[in-house]
Amino acid sequence: MAYWLFKSEPDAWSWDQQVAKGAAGEEWTGVRNYQARNNMRAMQIGDLGFFYHSNIGKEVVGIVEVCALSAPDSTSDDPRWDCVHIRAVRPLAHPVTLETCKQEPGLADMALVKSMRLSVQPVTPEEWQIVCNLGGVEP
Repeated sequence: MAYWLFKSEPDAWSWDQQVAKGAAGEEWTGVRNYQARNNMRAMQIGDLGFFYHSNIGKEVVGIVEVCALSAPDSTSDDPRWDCVHIRAVRPLAHPVTLETCKQEPGLADMALVKSMRLSVQPVTPEEWQIVCNLGGVEP
């Protein structure tokens, strides 16, 4: 299993909207960055990810699961762009802010801290453990 982080501006697509999609999940559309797209192409069903509210809040608020493999993005006519489907698994008991991540020594190399603009990022197992602990959930 691999771990990921999905960024969304909550005024465009929020955690509550993701939760409302239920077990069917939702396409993670609109990604127009090759590195982020390639990250989605590497995902497997069952991989877990953090749902991160960017811009407003700047915090990890929940855990999602990849429920459909990368396929053409339905919001684009350009065949270069793919996306996965994700579904909400559970909220974090305590949102983990970007500031908290920046202050945590074990997260100094996390993509969220180093490559803040990338919308779909890998997360190491060690980073996963630390953020889950900070968020008050079992990894």
